[in-house]
Amino acid sequence: MPYDPRPANAARLKMFHLIADKIERNPDCLQTGLDNIARWIANGSTQQDKLCEWERMILAAQATAEGMEALLKSLREDNERAEFFRNFAPFAGVLTNTERRPLILECSFSH
Repeated sequence: MPYDPRPANAARLKMFHLIADKIERNPDCLQTGLDNIARWIANGSTQQDKLCEWERMILAAQATAEGMEALLKSLREDNERAEFFRNFAPFAGVLTNTERRPLILECSFSH
């Protein structure tokens, strides 16, 4: 059964679609995720297991087309497991304020 996101989750899903689209166009953006993971772990994150899973997926995405496909699928999926992992996604800073602005405006007009 498809995941039925609440409005806040629907906006987050759209944001992760934007992140996936940008990574697909520019795989160098994956380094931002790796940098965030390293910093968060060094700062004592209590979610190290989840961050290590993201790190594994990012490294696989950098290594093979199949790995990239799997990572993009994880970012775009609409189910509870994907939403759970998006809560620990290391892609802060991938999108610029300009890239996020249309989504922010859309959300502000829908509430």
